[in-house]
Amino acid sequence: MSQDSPSSQESTEGKAARLGELLRTRGLSISTAESLTGGMLGAAITGTPGASDYYLGGAITYATETKARILSVDEQVLASQGPVSPVTAEQMAHGVRRLYASSIAVATTGVAGPTGQDGKPVGLVYIGVSDADSTQSHEFHSTGTSRDEVRRQTVEQALEILIGHLEKG
Repeated sequence: MSQDSPSSQESTEGKAARLGELLRTRGLSISTAESLTGGMLGAAITGTPGASDYYLGGAITYATETKARILSVDEQVLASQGPVSPVTAEQMAHGVRRLYASSIAVATTGVAGPTGQDGKPVGLVYIGVSDADSTQSHEFHSTGTSRDEVRRQTVEQALEILIGHLEKG
């Protein structure tokens, strides 16, 4: 799935609260694996009162080697496709779900800038989602013009993807 920008005008806090309510009512837990967002997604989720009911923890794997060591991302995938790829996002999500034994997990990897990385443009992001039934990735193209904007838009997009995933299931 490709998205150019977050589709909803709802605030990040509102999205995080809605995600929390969906998780709580379904009795599900969540964990996060973050690269370019560096903990911002976990912070958004835990900014909601009562997040300890469903948020188990997260891993910030900014360096490529920590994706392999902590989240068990395949080193051959990292070497051939790089840390910014759909398969890397999927393996990060699967790895953190296994690490925390959570019901669902989300992972963010991408290029925040100021320059591209390994031929990939600033704003290219992959968001992985893993649950007991499937693991998938979503391609996102941030319209942000600064690192901070790319990272904030990624957090919003990840929250929207998670909400959509839970509302479908």
